[in-house]
Amino acid sequence: MNGKCSGESMGGNFTYILRCADGTFYTGWTNDLERRLKSHNDGTASKYTRVRRPVELAYCEEHDTKQEAMKREWAIKQMTRAQKEQIIEKKEEIEIGEQTE
Repeated sequence: MNGKCSGESMGGNFTYILRCADGTFYTGWTNDLERRLKSHNDGTASKYTRVRRPVELAYCEEHDTKQEAMKREWAIKQMTRAQKEQIIEKKEEIEIGEQTE
């Protein structure tokens, strides 16, 4: 099940993209998005984001299984920056549309 991350603190398997303070993107997966985002901002999640804090959640998808989340993480990591920006932008358009309804 691909979809928006509704209830980010609930259980599930998530693929996510972070926007780092230097403008770069970091992609990962987790089963606890809220905790993982906190650990990135605390500097304990990865060497890459440790020196690029603060980070913010730019995009996420929820998946039924760990394997699906990991497979999607790999696929996103193969994308160009422009492709990543496109999926982030599409998510933002969906969220804005839902807020105006």
